[in-house]
Amino acid sequence: MSGLLDLLNSPMGKQLISGVAGQTGQPENKTGDVLSMAMPLLLGAMKKNVSTPQGAQGLMSALSGKHNGGILDDLGGLFGGGVDEAVTNDGAGILGHLFGGKQGNVENALSQKSGMDAGAIANILKIAAPIVMGFVGKQTAQSNVSDANGMNSLLGSMLGGQPQQNQSLITTLLDADGDGSILDDVAGMVMGGGQKKGGLGGLLGGLFGK
Repeated sequence: MSGLLDLLNSPMGKQLISGVAGQTGQPENKTGDVLSMAMPLLLGAMKKNVSTPQGAQGLMSALSGKHNGGILDDLGGLFGGGVDEAVTNDGAGILGHLFGGKQGNVENALSQKSGMDAGAIANILKIAAPIVMGFVGKQTAQSNVSDANGMNSLLGSMLGGQPQQNQSLITTLLDADGDGSILDDVAGMVMGGGQKKGGLGGLLGGLFGK
């Protein structure tokens, strides 16, 4: 299966899984499963955000500054002595901004799908969010994206070609909550058209030197 599994099987992906697992005290295989489901939801939430001019501006400014991808340059250092509290606090802020009141739904759904405690899921998401922002920041710079349309297109291409398990996860989230929330929009993007070959793994594979 291509896409996120390719990404998480790359050397940097394995370093990411092992680091997050060590930080949260969870098995590496389950941590990998959670990350492969959580990353598309984070990207989908960003795509929803850039649909408004203010959201696009806010994201672009974060990606050109704090989240420009520098975090990816030293994952060994990030996980070496335990993840710095500033990173997890940053992650909590990103999650609050992207998911808002739906964060609990996301954590519970990921918990049901993975069999992992929702509290552990919350910890994984706090570490994953700044790293995903770093991925997007690096890709934004490499692709010279400078406006909302470009950002929307970039995130759309990163979301393309999701594996089946992520589609079923998003169906679960849809069934759990039918109020027209962000998760419905993500489900429409991931399960609907625009399935580009390679998808997230193909695009991010370039960042991992594949």
